Amino acid sequence: MTTSPVESIDRALLVLVALAEAGPDGASLATLADRVGVHKTTLHRALAALSFRGFVSQDPASGVYRLGPAGLTLGDGYLGGDNLAVVLHPALVALSREVDELVHLGVLVGAQIVYLDKVEPQRPVRVWSAVGRRMPAATTALGRALLLDRVGTRAALAPYLEPGTTEAVADRAWSVISGAAATGFVHECEENEPGIACVAVPLVRGGATVAAVSVTAPRERFDDERLAEVARAMRTVLPALLPPGVGVRPV
Repeated sequence: MTTSPVESIDRALLVLVALAEAGPDGASLATLADRVGVHKTTLHRALAALSFRGFVSQDPASGVYRLGPAGLTLGDGYLGGDNLAVVLHPALVALSREVDELVHLGVLVGAQIVYLDKVEPQRPVRVWSAVGRRMPAATTALGRALLLDRVGTRAALAPYLEPGTTEAVADRAWSVISGAAATGFVHECEENEPGIACVAVPLVRGGATVAAVSVTAPRERFDDERLAEVARAMRTVLPALLPPGVGVRPV
């Protein structure tokens, strides 16, 4: 089929795509008509219908059209909660196969991280974990990845520290987080479980961190060289398999 079965719906979808590409600057009626390839009068009706449902908004002063709140929340809903784990699962599978280790997906909830998904390797020596498990954010690789854009100073780390956390532990967490600009990843080694090490990278959407992915393995398999190798693999494998608009946080 070379033409849309419902022309008016197709026109509305093309308008949304054009406005998404226009970004926060938006686009005028004339510009949209040119991009969509329809007369301005016809396009105005489509815009009125989209505006009625909140998918498009218009600046009353300039007349410029932008994506409305309903359009923006579609992406948030698609990448929210349980659905986030579903849409990112293929990327986790590919990464686990590439590095042959346990891969986790997690999000930040308060001062803790919650594991949303995991993919285990096909090897006899494995690391125990569970979806739904909660762990302290500041002392886990996943948590540190999620805090990269939230914690800009050592003092700002305080709300994410568990009660009773020692200064040495807090200093270690801040050292890893602040050093991520140079390494491109965060890690932890035996800070939560003896013999276990992790490396993680944040996933961003619209400049904001929405989740993090980690690779976990026995410490004996994760020396400094292997950590860096796995981090490079994460930046190579994940981007092509992430949903549109989501990426690995740039170094």
